[in-house]
Amino acid sequence: MRIVGLTGGIASGKSTVSNLFKAHGVPVVDADLVARDVLKKGTGGWKKVMAAFGEDILLDNGEVDRPKLGHIVFSDPDKRQLLNRYR
Repeated sequence: MRIVGLTGGIASGKSTVSNLFKAHGVPVVDADLVARDVLKKGTGGWKKVMAAFGEDILLDNGEVDRPKLGHIVFSDPDKRQLLNRYR
């Protein structure tokens, strides 16, 4: 069995290639969807991230404000390292 990692910038065709793989019966794991599931309200990942970054990163409905968290971690290498510890 071969494992292929598909990466690329915005609008580089990742979704197109992923859909072609699926159409040919190739199993596809979308890391973006997995990451969203990890941060859903009440999950272990959500609890860890909330404990590390505080309630300021939450939306009114209690979900993680992903753009806000992204801004924080991509503006501060130490905070990015902190987030990357939660695997």
